[in-house]
Amino acid sequence: MHIYDVLVVGAGPIGLATALGLRQRGIENILVIDQTRAFRQVGQVIDLLPNGLNALKYIDLKAYEEVKKKGMSFLSSTPSNDNANQTTQKPKSPKTSPEWVQKNFKGERIRATPLSYDHWFQQYGEGRVSIAWYDLQTILRNLLPEDSVKANHRCINVVYEPEYKCVRVDCVSHLGGEQNPYAHWENAQNHENAQPENLEIISQQSETKSFRAKLVVAADGINSTVRRILYKNTPYQAFARPEYSGFAAVGCQGISEVSNKLLTELNEKFFENSRIVTIFNDEISRDSDCMKQVWMMLFQRKGGQLGYIIHLALPLDSLKHKSGTALIDLALLSLEKANFPTCLKQLVSLSPPANMLQRPYYIHRAMISDRLQFPSTANLNLDTHPLEMQPAWKAQRVVLVGDAAHGMPPFMAQGANQGFEDALAIATLIANIKDKHDWDNTQAISEAFDKYEHLRRPFMVDIQKATLERLYWSDKEWQDYSQKLYRRNFNKLLETLQ
Repeated sequence: MHIYDVLVVGAGPIGLATALGLRQRGIENILVIDQTRAFRQVGQVIDLLPNGLNALKYIDLKAYEEVKKKGMSFLSSTPSNDNANQTTQKPKSPKTSPEWVQKNFKGERIRATPLSYDHWFQQYGEGRVSIAWYDLQTILRNLLPEDSVKANHRCINVVYEPEYKCVRVDCVSHLGGEQNPYAHWENAQNHENAQPENLEIISQQSETKSFRAKLVVAADGINSTVRRILYKNTPYQAFARPEYSGFAAVGCQGISEVSNKLLTELNEKFFENSRIVTIFNDEISRDSDCMKQVWMMLFQRKGGQLGYIIHLALPLDSLKHKSGTALIDLALLSLEKANFPTCLKQLVSLSPPANMLQRPYYIHRAMISDRLQFPSTANLNLDTHPLEMQPAWKAQRVVLVGDAAHGMPPFMAQGANQGFEDALAIATLIANIKDKHDWDNTQAISEAFDKYEHLRRPFMVDIQKATLERLYWSDKEWQDYSQKLYRRNFNKLLETLQ
């Protein structure tokens, strides 16, 4: 019976980064498992910001260098809007650093975020890159021994075995149904094909396996199986599954048939020299109901196609079973209610129904302060369970990281970045356990995981708050937030983990 030092559940970027961090710190008896039947090109583009890149640098320098190189080439290969300049018959302007611009309904700039690595490096001592999720996963996976990462192993049970001083993780292979309703864009086809999850049902064609490890790191995403198992029959059971954040997105992958007149208006009023722009009503104050706000991202694809994503607050039921034309109608209704400019509504009306997508955004709150929305917690003894509840990120020899602990909407681009910070923290703490020969010391393990929560939770409370309020900050608030987030001293952070 082989017992690994660490078993990582989830072979996404955060799980793989954790494994790399452990190997860099002398822990090689590790295994990473993932439910995917095969690693394939899925996922969106990820923005790695200074804090995430800094964390990755401390995790594994080679990983950092390869990711940075790939990310910088991704940005340089992004098409410019030269087609737009030709359409409007204006001379090409000198090439400038690409930006992500925020504008109001009049086309006036509110804020612009440069996308170049160098700009961010000058501001914060570390840069910024964009990289496809699959490319990031592939780079990290290829830096690990091939036999240390196993696909087609879906976790179905986690059992603490004190007699062996380890945790047993039961997995099943060849199990169908890989849909994750919490983390991906959906269109009509994959929505209808999504299979309900039932961990009790195992196909006859499936094979069950078990792995044992002294410690288990759960990096299996916002729809974490490990989290559901850990929280079962505990005070945290109401928080086992992700909570709908109240926000969702409706988008179109590409629109080709756009008239020259409409294209010219969009370019002159909104795009200018940017390839991506966010548009919202800056006359609405932060004191208004944020659940009534709507903001729209416009982007230009290679070949001149336009696309968009509309973020809006709406009940989850209003998205159910909607696709194609129904999503276009929902988008148009939302823009009409929010008084968006006519040209933007015209663009949405041209959306091909087959290209429409929708995605609700979910969250695992780092701090629960309103318990009325969770009936199963209403009768808890407030002497032992105060009104502000902190859903546990650990239990005995198991610890949650990344989206499994604190998943949230992507509005601040901090999901992967905070996940890398988790990976760095937990790899450092586990290395301390190894160095002190404390694998069998349950008190030392508990104290290490407590230190992880104590360090990371307050910061995640602030990040989640900023994520849901981000549009309505003043320039000073943006600067203060950026300095706090991007200019932290990682050497001091690591010292606190010793």
